[in-house]
Amino acid sequence: MINERLYKAMNEQIRNELESYYIYVSMAAYFHARNLDGMAHWMRCQAHEEMIHAMKFFDHIHDRGGKVVLMNLKQIKTEWTSVREVWQDTYEHEQFITGKINELTAISREEKDYTSEPLLSWFSNEQLEEESTSGKVLEQIKMVGDNQTGILLLDRELGARAFSPGSPLDPTAYSVAT
Repeated sequence: MINERLYKAMNEQIRNELESYYIYVSMAAYFHARNLDGMAHWMRCQAHEEMIHAMKFFDHIHDRGGKVVLMNLKQIKTEWTSVREVWQDTYEHEQFITGKINELTAISREEKDYTSEPLLSWFSNEQLEEESTSGKVLEQIKMVGDNQTGILLLDRELGARAFSPGSPLDPTAYSVAT
């Protein structure tokens, strides 16, 4: 059975991951509306990863005999003033999630819930990658500034990110052949 304190915190983390999913879909919509389909594609891939993260916590709670309790999601931001602001928010959001994973790890250790350590270790490594990647893109956006050619080159590069197989956010998964 999962420790009660950790159980509650993990249910909250499911909400955080689902909000992350929703944030990244919102960012994808922002980029699509500006014909930056490569950045939109990157955000759709990121949204898919966030759903996977939520389900990892979902399954962990279930496998440990707990009941998943889905919480209401907060209203999220849907408009930005610039490409740079979107990537700044992305980076800051990943830092926020890293903090939440660190809190879960601290609770796990305080409560001597060693069964959760492998999951939380995986998330710590994942967050290192998430912060590094979003931080790098933010720095590249800062370098190109308002240079539209630079933005378009980054858009093309970010569009090369691969979807996880079977992702429902990949348009090829639901397109109908004519």
